Amino acid sequence: MLFLDKPDGISSNLALQRAKRLLNARKAGHTGSLDPIATGLLPLCFGETTKISGVFLGADKRYWVRIRLGVVTDTGDREGRVRREGRVAVTRRQLDAALERFRGDYEQIPPMYSALKRDGQPLYKLAREGITVARAPRAVSVYALSVEKWSGDLLELSVSCSRGFYIRALARDLGDALGCGAHVRELRRTAVGDFPVEDALTLEQLEAAGSPDARRKFLLPTDRVLTHLPAVNLPDSAAFRLRQGQSVQLETAATATTAAMATSENDLVRVYSDSAGFIGLAEVSDDGKVTPKRIFNPPNPPDSPRPPHDPPKPPH
Repeated sequence: MLFLDKPDGISSNLALQRAKRLLNARKAGHTGSLDPIATGLLPLCFGETTKISGVFLGADKRYWVRIRLGVVTDTGDREGRVRREGRVAVTRRQLDAALERFRGDYEQIPPMYSALKRDGQPLYKLAREGITVARAPRAVSVYALSVEKWSGDLLELSVSCSRGFYIRALARDLGDALGCGAHVRELRRTAVGDFPVEDALTLEQLEAAGSPDARRKFLLPTDRVLTHLPAVNLPDSAAFRLRQGQSVQLETAATATTAAMATSENDLVRVYSDSAGFIGLAEVSDDGKVTPKRIFNPPNPPDSPRPPHDPPKPPH
C-alpha cells in the first residue's frame, strides 16, 4: 500500500501507472479517483493489497476546495467551457444560510462529468458528446462544512463527507442556491478515513529513492492500514481451512468480544494465523463464525508481525 500525494494536471490512472512503473509492480489499482485538477491523498494498492481496495473506496473523505463564484462551466471545474456568468452580490448571512442546506444527510445529483455509467457508458463520455441524461439523486452525508477564506468571488471551504460525495456538485448547487453560479477552481483531498495527506509521498519523492527495491521500502504492510478493524488470531489448522474457503469457529472466550467489536465495515476483521501472520479479511457473525472475504495467497512469511495496536505513520 502506498499513500500518494497526487499532483495537479494528471489523472489518477496516470499517477497510478507512474507509481507502478517506479515500483516495477505487476498489479496495481487506486482506491477512488481524483479529477485531473485535484491534488492530494490517493491510496494506491499493489499486488495482493488490491484485494482490500474496497475498504478505502467506502471510507469518509476530507477536502479543501477553492470555488469561483459567478461563473458556471460545463464540467463544473476550471477546465470546462464557460456556460454562464452572473453578478456576485452575496452577503455573509446569505452564504451561511446557503451552506447550511448542505450539512448533514441529503440527496445529491451527481454531475454529468463523472465516472458513473449509463448502459455501460461513463457519463463523462456522454457529456463530451453533448448528451445530458437524468441522474438519480444519491444519499450523501456532510459531517463538517466550513468557510476557510472568502474574498470577492473566490470562496475556500473545508469539507468532511461520506463516500460518493462530489465536490463539483457541491459547487454547482451552492452557486445555484446563491443565484450566481459557481465552479471548482482548485481541489485537494486532505484525508481518506483516518489517514491524512501529510503522511503521503509525492511521485518526485518516490522517484528520488533511486531503484524499485529502495522504493518498495515506502510501501506499508497491508494490515498496517487496517488497524481500525478488529483482529482475530487463528491456530494454523483453522487458518488453513479459512484459506480453502471454509468458515471456522472462533474460540468461545473470544467470540463475544470480537463479535461486539465488529459492528462496522460490514463486520470485517483482520485475520492472523499463528505461523503466517496476517492472512486477510473475514466477516464474523454474532455466534463467532468467521467467513473468508479477502484472503491473501501466498501468505506472509512466518516472521510477519502480529497485529499492531497503534497504526504507525508511513515515512515522509
